[in-house]
Amino acid sequence: MHASVGSGHRSAAEAVAQAFELLRDDPAAAERSGCALPKDVEVRVLDILDYGRVPIDGNATASMFTGFTRPIYDLTWRYTLTGRLLWGGGTIWVHAMFPRFAEYVRAERPAAVVATHITAANVAVGARMLTGQDFPIVCVPTDYEVEGMWPHRKADLFCVANEYMAETLRPRGVPEERIRITGIPTRPAFGEEYDRDAVRTELGLPAGKRLVLALAGAHLPRPYVHFREALDKLLPYLHSFDDLHLVVIAGKDPAYAEHLRRQCEDYGLPNVTVFEYVDGIASLMAASDLIICKSGGLTVTECLCARVPMVLMGRAYGQENANVRMLTASGAALHVTTARELLDTLRHIDAHPASTDAMLINASFLRKPNAAVDIAQATWELAESDEAPDARTRRKRFIDFYWGRKPAHIR
Repeated sequence: MHASVGSGHRSAAEAVAQAFELLRDDPAAAERSGCALPKDVEVRVLDILDYGRVPIDGNATASMFTGFTRPIYDLTWRYTLTGRLLWGGGTIWVHAMFPRFAEYVRAERPAAVVATHITAANVAVGARMLTGQDFPIVCVPTDYEVEGMWPHRKADLFCVANEYMAETLRPRGVPEERIRITGIPTRPAFGEEYDRDAVRTELGLPAGKRLVLALAGAHLPRPYVHFREALDKLLPYLHSFDDLHLVVIAGKDPAYAEHLRRQCEDYGLPNVTVFEYVDGIASLMAASDLIICKSGGLTVTECLCARVPMVLMGRAYGQENANVRMLTASGAALHVTTARELLDTLRHIDAHPASTDAMLINASFLRKPNAAVDIAQATWELAESDEAPDARTRRKRFIDFYWGRKPAHIR
């Protein structure tokens, strides 16, 4: 289950679904993981917003927290309910907004639910309470910190990216046995090996130059306004880079792609290529030497799995701020906020190409390309377990707040 707020939560849910199907259909993969699913297991990917009492446009809602309102979002994400006062989960979400999902659960009786979004997790918890069923609920945060609105005490397992996140969960009353460090799930394509020269030849890109890939296309264009403005300001200076070739992905935004092409033509830039939507984005990322991107959880995880150094562009709020702090503190990425900083960073990398090698070495500590399979395996172990669940995770509450221990990470 996910919520259609951007594309990252859906991508993570689809990656876990593919892992379930792999363990069901591929005997070799099942043997490697030590977990084989029965052939009659059916895997469904659901958007929880499709079950709302009233229609909710998740993308429009997310766009409300961009621009000048982003500090408000940061305040809500980081501080509210993330200190001592914590959200424990309850049926209020289902009563208020999602009774249709409770009826769906009552009829379908799922073996397990994996939630990659807070709303999906909370609604699943409420539906389990209302229907009296006993399926496990596995929470998979898709960033490098755990936001405070997850149903901490009611979930059966948290699959998180690293120990830092586990340290956040412990003061919130999540027992050690309900925390597993798996990484953030990505599609298998991002962990595969590719022939870099063949990929570049197929896409008409130069084989002998340093390829810098700018991921400027997005399901939600509004948060990318400042990112795209910085790229516009960078373009006139690309004449000074003899060994660099910039590839800009405009995504499903032909107007923006045409804008970039006109800019490149006006400036006479032979070392810039503009693509719209790219099907084989994983192979293109693997064929690149550097990626300029925003600090979304799925995007940076895909870069980690593809083994490409990153420059994170733009001011970061909420979960993206947590991602920036994690990656830069680990030495796995660089962070810039202005076009001038971006230009200086590219000049430094151009003069010292080996500087990105250290980023790759540090990134290997965070890289977990098998996360989706590990999450699927952990979920199925819970679904098949004969051990009685923790009674506290099944206690029915309309609304549940509780007092936690001192937060692990305070700023």
